[in-house]
This record gives sequence, C-alpha cells and structure tokens, in this order.
Amino acid sequence: MTPELSAALEKLPHGKSFRFVDELVSLDPGKEAMGIYQVRGDEAFLEGHFPGNPMMPGVILIEAIAQLGGVVAQTDPEIPAMGDLRLTAIRAAKILGAVAPGERLEIRAKLEGRMGGLVQIDGEVKVNGNLLASARVTLSGNV
Repeated sequence: MTPELSAALEKLPHGKSFRFVDELVSLDPGKEAMGIYQVRGDEAFLEGHFPGNPMMPGVILIEAIAQLGGVVAQTDPEIPAMGDLRLTAIRAAKILGAVAPGERLEIRAKLEGRMGGLVQIDGEVKVNGNLLASARVTLSGNV
C-alpha cells in the first residue's frame, strides 16, 4: 500500500480490533474506494458466531462498507474532514452469503451524495468475485 493510501486509511477512528479494512487497493478521494479485509480467524466475534462453524456476522460486513465509506468521505480534497463521523442509517442491506476464516473480503464504497453533515454511501462486499453483501449507508458528522 502506498504511503498516501496508508495515510487515508489512518483517518478511520476505529481501533485495530474493530477495523474491517486492512488495506486500500484504490482510492479516488471523495468519490470511491476499494479495500481488503482478511478474515484471520482469531477475531473475538468468531468464537461465538458460531462454535464449530465460525462465520463473520453480516452486520460486520455492513460495518466494513461504512468504514470504507468513511475513508472516502474524509479524503475529499474539496471538503474538510468531518468530526465525529459515525454510521447513522442502513438501507437496502442484503446479506447473500457467509464469510469463513481465511477468506478475503473485497469491499467497495462509492459516495453517492452529501448534504451538510450527512454522507450517502453505496457499497458492496465480495469474496472471490461473488457478491456477499450490499447496502446503502448514511454517515453523519460535525461540519
């Protein structure tokens, strides 16, 4: 990952244990991005979801879209980064499959619109090119 992409990823406020984007593959600042998350198998949530058959919870797939969307929103060269950016709403979410340890998530987030402190993101998660989740999420922050 280039230093510019690394710096963009560091704009996420999440701690390492709750960051679901390991690497930025591409970034068109303020417009869209592609990212990767490797499901390692040692994540705490896998222990109970489900014993003997661990799989990443669907809600975390949506969180990955929101996190990557936050990177897109916070890197717009025309608009200052917002304070306290958070996931505010989820619409049209579809979870179409399960993700097991060892699999690599391919995450896409595209900024669809802004209005004041609100940002609309359209995103999806794939594994090996197969769509596993999609959602429209709204992020809100202080302008």
